[in-house]
Amino acid sequence: MPEAVFVRQGKSVVVKTGATILEAARTAGIIIESPCNGNGTCGKCTVGVKNAGAEETVHACRYGIAKDIEIVVRDYAEDNKSLRILTGGSAFLYEHQPFITKAALKGKTGVYGGGALLGVEAGDTVNEVYGLSVDIGTTTLVTALVDLLSGKVLALESCLNPQAVYAQDVLGRIHFASSEQGLATLHNAFSGALETMIVALTHKAGVKREHIYEAVYSGNTAMLHLACGIDPASLGRFPYTPKISGGNHIPAAGLNIAPFGLIWLPPVISAWVGADITSGILASGLAEKKGVTIFIDIGTNGEMALAKDGVLAASSTAAVLAFEGMNISCGMRASRGAVESFSIDGGTYSFEVIGEDAPWDAAPVITGICGSGLLDIAGELVRTGIVGKSGRFTPPAEAGLTGRLAHSMRPLDGKTAFFITDEVYVAQKDIRQIQLAKGAIRCGIEMLLARFGLCAACVDAVEIAGSFGYHLQEKSLLNIGLLPPEFAGKTAFVGNTSMSGGIAFLMNARFRSQMIELVRQVDAVELANDKDFERTFIKYMSF
Repeated sequence: MPEAVFVRQGKSVVVKTGATILEAARTAGIIIESPCNGNGTCGKCTVGVKNAGAEETVHACRYGIAKDIEIVVRDYAEDNKSLRILTGGSAFLYEHQPFITKAALKGKTGVYGGGALLGVEAGDTVNEVYGLSVDIGTTTLVTALVDLLSGKVLALESCLNPQAVYAQDVLGRIHFASSEQGLATLHNAFSGALETMIVALTHKAGVKREHIYEAVYSGNTAMLHLACGIDPASLGRFPYTPKISGGNHIPAAGLNIAPFGLIWLPPVISAWVGADITSGILASGLAEKKGVTIFIDIGTNGEMALAKDGVLAASSTAAVLAFEGMNISCGMRASRGAVESFSIDGGTYSFEVIGEDAPWDAAPVITGICGSGLLDIAGELVRTGIVGKSGRFTPPAEAGLTGRLAHSMRPLDGKTAFFITDEVYVAQKDIRQIQLAKGAIRCGIEMLLARFGLCAACVDAVEIAGSFGYHLQEKSLLNIGLLPPEFAGKTAFVGNTSMSGGIAFLMNARFRSQMIELVRQVDAVELANDKDFERTFIKYMSF
């Protein structure tokens, strides 16, 4: 049987003849990003194979190993070093009434949760009371260490969600977790990443981990299932019933904090509108706002809520992977080398690249396009007529292009593509993916408005949440039609409200019962069950 040697990691494994490089890597415990779980559709699992001194680039999920082989896999940890992750979001002033409290006993300290004794510690530790707010995104993880006495965030850590290398979107992870081994793989990947972050957080803040007593997990419904090691299969089949409803504590078993530590799960709205939106509703004060406000989390999944004078409805759209770059020809995450903004002026264009202003290194090699850059590019191409309403590229002569812009329109695989550099481009099929993604979100907006009998002009404010959403520009969202033109000037980018809402849950226990009651009253709208869904979706695919 052949031996696969992973050069950079210093590991090797013997495999059956014909096994793929991806299978060999997983056997060896080496991460190769494969968002489509080895189905051969994402094109992201490229690795180097050494043959006679030369290195050939291949797809790990399709390359069968026939003989001893040397494989070059990029270091997954490098992504975390340059990845741009937003850690903060909109917040509000509130009283500090944490669930966890302490009181001095005779030579000891009592630790209480909601007034009930959880445990007793030796000595006087009344001033050492800490908690964690954990934002479990489909793509990224963010954790804050919070002093429960002062409410101060002592340290923050973030990283890629390592589950993404096995399946990029929620449905892919549900499928991957359908086996006992798959569920364990995803749960352990999350647990390992969280453990690494806790080590870093306590080191930064000079805090003992045994003085961390509670963690709040905020994420979509599927991510909560996987974080808790609970089979999410019921979320992927009708009637889409979650096994986790939230609004409760679970033991922090396996989480290396206080021995009697707890995890609190915020209430989930539905199988497809999770605790991250609950936290966002809390952080943004959505239920208290007068008039009509739309709250949208644009990310791997498009979740949204509409509030009219305190009455709420919420829904979610199909996965919008185009905005994460995972099914885009030159798509990548928001890390070093990614085009992050783009504009056209006259016969030329300009763009900015993540890392180009870093003083510690030379200008980065432009390696791809992240979500914000992609939407800027699409918005400018539509605004200038280079891409028509149907989504097709307009021939350069018809579009009146000259100079650099005309030169950027080149054939690719028999169709037109727009080249930002000789190696980085947007193809016709990428425009189609953007249409699908933006059509899904716009459909959700329109159908929530219809639920209340409202028109777009009736909306007073639009709040775009999430790390990805924070880096977008209103004009790009308007140019491609993801937002109605009536929303112009009404948009605010509120950041990571999943995190800031989680911190609020940590710091004031009263919010927990309030949000449990509010979630019971939210109208959870299943878009696909509406008779107008298909017609509305198709209508808003056009630019």
